[in-house]
Amino acid sequence: MSVTSKGFPLFLTFDVDAETMWTARDAAYAKRPILMSQGAYGWKVGVPRVLALLARHEVKATFFVPGVVALAHPDMVRSIVDHGHEVAHHSHTHRWIVNLTPEEEREEMELGMDALVRTAGYRPRGWRSPAAEFSEITLDLIREYGFDYSSNFFDDDSPYLLEIGGRSTDIVELPFRWVLDDAPFFQYSIVLPGRTMQSPSAVLEAWKREFDLLYAEDRMMMLGMHPEIIGQPSRLYVLDEMIRYAKAHERVWIDRCDVITDDIRPRLRSAA
Repeated sequence: MSVTSKGFPLFLTFDVDAETMWTARDAAYAKRPILMSQGAYGWKVGVPRVLALLARHEVKATFFVPGVVALAHPDMVRSIVDHGHEVAHHSHTHRWIVNLTPEEEREEMELGMDALVRTAGYRPRGWRSPAAEFSEITLDLIREYGFDYSSNFFDDDSPYLLEIGGRSTDIVELPFRWVLDDAPFFQYSIVLPGRTMQSPSAVLEAWKREFDLLYAEDRMMMLGMHPEIIGQPSRLYVLDEMIRYAKAHERVWIDRCDVITDDIRPRLRSAA
C-alpha cells in the first residue's frame, strides 16, 4: 500500500527560528547585534524569498514558528497564512527542552500556542521540538495539547502513528534526519566552532540521492529548512532545483503537513 492516496509525499518545512537560533543557546547573545542580524535575515529576507519561490512552483509548505518570533513579526505570519501555507508550533522561545523544568516546558507549549492562535488565527495542528530534543513529559504534552501530527523522530523513513504511554494514538509522526536539514550543511557562526559551510552543489546532490531511494521505496521525504539559511541566494538555488527535480517524477505530492497527514492517518490505522 502506498503511503498516501496521491503518491510519494515530499514535505517542505521551514523552522522560522530567526534570532532564537542564537538566544536559545545563550540569552546573553541578545546583546550582540551582529549575531542577532544573522537571525533577522530570516524574517527580513528569507521568508519573503522562500514564499516567492513556493508561489512560482505552485506548491504549499509548513512553517514551524516559535511564539516569540510570531509575536514580534505578526505581518510575517499573516503573509505565510495568506499564501496558503500552514503555520505550526515550534515552542515559544526555542529554548532546548533538555535544559527546562517540566513547568518551563509546559509554559513553552502554552505560550507558543497562544502566540500562534493570536497571529495565525487558528490553533496549530503540528509540533516540532526546538533542536530535536525531548524530555520525559514531551510526548504526554503533545497528546494533551491535541496535536494531530509531530515531526521529530529520526527512527524511520516512513510516517507512523505515535505510541504514547504504551498505547497507540492517531498522532502521525513525520520523521526526518539531519541529512535532510539545511543547518548541518550551511549554518555558520563564530560562536559555533567547527562549523564549515558546504557548497550548494554538494547539498543538492545529497538531497537528490536521498530522494531517489526514498521514492523508489515509496516512503516519504521530509526536508527541514530555516529561512535565515535556505533563504540566502546560493542556498535558495538548492531548494529551487530540488523542487524541479522532484516534480519531474510521476506522482510526487508536495503539500502542507496537515493536508498530507489527514490523508495518511486512515491508511496507517487500517494497516495497524
